[in-house]
Amino acid sequence: MKLALVTGASKGIGREIALALADVGHKVIAVSRTPMAKGENIINICGDVSDIDFVNSLQKQVVKEHGDIQILVNAAGVFGPIDLIKDGDPKQWVETIMIDALAPYFTSRVFLPAMLDAKWGRIINLSSAAALHPPGKLNSAYATAKVALNQFTRHLAAEISGSGVTANVIHPGDVRSDMWADISAKADALGEAGADYKSWVDWVEKTGGDDPKKAGELILKLVSDESAEINGRFCWIDSPLQEPIPSWDDPTDERPWI
Repeated sequence: MKLALVTGASKGIGREIALALADVGHKVIAVSRTPMAKGENIINICGDVSDIDFVNSLQKQVVKEHGDIQILVNAAGVFGPIDLIKDGDPKQWVETIMIDALAPYFTSRVFLPAMLDAKWGRIINLSSAAALHPPGKLNSAYATAKVALNQFTRHLAAEISGSGVTANVIHPGDVRSDMWADISAKADALGEAGADYKSWVDWVEKTGGDDPKKAGELILKLVSDESAEINGRFCWIDSPLQEPIPSWDDPTDERPWI
């Protein structure tokens, strides 16, 4: 069994992932701003992973008290402002980028070296299908953050290729989560301007949404030996409500200077 660290573990999909890992025997460091319910194989540490100083101290604390992290799941996330770029709150926009895109960079850079030394590790970042949809109005912060997260993960995967460590992103599904409720409230507040988001909210409510446990099942698959060759990929849960859409092609390296 491995030592895992899951961010955003106090609720929603992050909580389901932490429980899934713990249920099969992995020891889980659950990191979030508020502690998740206690459980077997779960250790709570509270803090803000968008704060680089906290992440640096977190790494030292975890190594001292528990050893080296072997599985890192970056599940902390916010949807951020639903507004036009010209009208939105820039502080909320930047906060979304910090939590959804930069925090996974902060955690990856401090926990990766030990994985490389051990020649085994898994880094899994929670992305979103929103990063693959055509750009639209109102969600520039969230979509930009997830596109950046995808590209960061691909660069990380390229750097560690062949090392025994892998890095991937997942779309955890359209889940009736706290983020769904946040989007619903913001869409209602926008009135007619939020009609597109209200349609998505109503669709998730009508269908019941994807089962959040499927995200945990996908994580378990990605940390298993059968997924040792999966690296730099956008991965989908099993039988999602939203049909998987293309992410990125394999590089061709047809650069004129090579």
